[in-house]
Amino acid sequence: MAPTALLVTSNRHKLEEARAILAPLGVRLRGRSRRLPEPQADTLEEVARAKLRSLGAIRGPVLVEDSGLFLEGLHGFPGVYSAYAFRTLGLDGLLRALADRPREARFRTVVGLRNGSRIHLFAGELAGRISREPRGSGGFGFDPIFEPRGGSRTLAELPPGTKNRISHRGLAFRAAARRLGGTSGELRPGPPGPAPRRRRSATH
Repeated sequence: MAPTALLVTSNRHKLEEARAILAPLGVRLRGRSRRLPEPQADTLEEVARAKLRSLGAIRGPVLVEDSGLFLEGLHGFPGVYSAYAFRTLGLDGLLRALADRPREARFRTVVGLRNGSRIHLFAGELAGRISREPRGSGGFGFDPIFEPRGGSRTLAELPPGTKNRISHRGLAFRAAARRLGGTSGELRPGPPGPAPRRRRSATH
């Protein structure tokens, strides 16, 4: 039987992308729409752990995801605050903030997997640079301004299959799939997870 997991996210684009990444690996992904807390934290790993702890009792493997765009010219900003920066600054605002600063950047994703009381984290990273203007109609978020290293097209200009093969999110979810049993072995459902903890969350 193919392994099955639940991805909890309020972003339907992330769910669709994760399903496209995991399906060829034999992992069946269910989705649950829920806005999860985004605590004030220094790393994506901390955010992913907090999201998992907020879920309460869910039987079987459950996944969460957190991604960030880290810009060299802005000393790593927006990083863990990427969702907030996208909502408040948008693509044009971020491009203006870079101005004549270095345009090197990296996308990073951390996928958190909880099975019973056990938590596993899987990271993926994609290096590149920020374009001078948005290009492309695919993808979502900052994809139209991110050019992967070694290429001249933004993530939004790439075919979905190509993007998923090289992307930070693709790397992290494929690592999670190996743990789930999509390539070797199967992760057996564990007991319900721990009760949620109260965590300080950012206003965004």
